[in-house]
Amino acid sequence: MNIELALRMCEASVRQAGREGALVSVAVVDAGGHLVAFQRMDGAEIAGVTLAPGKAYTAVAHRMTTADLARLVRPGGELYGLPGDRYVCFGGGVPLRHPGEERRVAGAVGVSGGTVAQDVACAEAAAALWEGTPLFRKRDV
Repeated sequence: MNIELALRMCEASVRQAGREGALVSVAVVDAGGHLVAFQRMDGAEIAGVTLAPGKAYTAVAHRMTTADLARLVRPGGELYGLPGDRYVCFGGGVPLRHPGEERRVAGAVGVSGGTVAQDVACAEAAAALWEGTPLFRKRDV
């Protein structure tokens, strides 16, 4: 993960938000959950400043999308009671995996401000850019 790629991922997410008709905040974090890049669209809700980085952190910490994690933390779920101060357990966080290494993550993207479906679509747009990087393709071959 580097700043140039992280900023491009933010831009991809913001472009998708424009197509979705959403105003979002987007955060990209490294493998340790540390913020690398952040963008907030004009007019985006103030909660996104906290929720977008939280979704990215949660996706790195659990190596899964926050949409998948949401199902596990519901009452009766395997991880019921998990949410704490830094965890955000609803859709919009997507881990960025190392090529060919299912369990190892290089970072994550988190998006907040739209509906859950819009946040997921915007995060997936950023993740698609990650998967299309030359580093990813070279290692994946």
